Amino acid sequence: MKKHSKRYEQAKKLVDENKVYSLSEAMALVKKFPATKFDETVHLAVKLGVDPKQSDQQVRGTVALPHGTGKKVRVLVFTKGEGAKLAKDAGADYVGFEDLIEKVNTGWCDFDVVVASPETMREVGKLGKVLGPKGLMPSPKTGTVTPDVEKAVREVKAGRVEFKMDKSGNLHLPIGKVSFGEKALTENLSSVLDALARSKPSTSKGEFMQSCTVSTAMGPGIRLQTKLEVTDET
Repeated sequence: MKKHSKRYEQAKKLVDENKVYSLSEAMALVKKFPATKFDETVHLAVKLGVDPKQSDQQVRGTVALPHGTGKKVRVLVFTKGEGAKLAKDAGADYVGFEDLIEKVNTGWCDFDVVVASPETMREVGKLGKVLGPKGLMPSPKTGTVTPDVEKAVREVKAGRVEFKMDKSGNLHLPIGKVSFGEKALTENLSSVLDALARSKPSTSKGEFMQSCTVSTAMGPGIRLQTKLEVTDET
């Protein structure tokens, strides 16, 4: 049996395993966990009610976190011409084309997000075996293949995150840092769940988000309410 730290056990005592918490209750609880020596990331894990084997039930997209992730995101942009200057001005960490493709092919992977302009994808697509397994392959579905590389870089730097379910129909993504205020964490979490609800495939039947759990990097999980209403601004 895995032995947990005293800090973990102290945090676990604060969580009622039989309770399903509201978003604000869960974030308030996270703020009460014993502090660590570093600023922990708060993660969301979701079990989706979809069939991962069906191509029309794949769940993937992006969401802009109102308060960002609290993490410095390193962005690589494959582009050329005027796009290169715009990407650099927007804050991209690495910008190039053939030179970067060659470098990535050697195993270099010192970046978190890849953005590409459409005209580069014929060559960038050849990096599928390198970037694909790491979840870094740019895609039009997530806005990372776009003629407006400047906008994409700014959004990613500001806190846009990608979500993509795994082969088991589970999904994991960060929603902020423990140092964030309770309200900021709640608003980030709400934005993610709203985006997920909107991404439900039309062919998916039954409850879409079967279970949702938030946790800190070193803390226990907190079960969330899953029957969430999608905000209708109309």
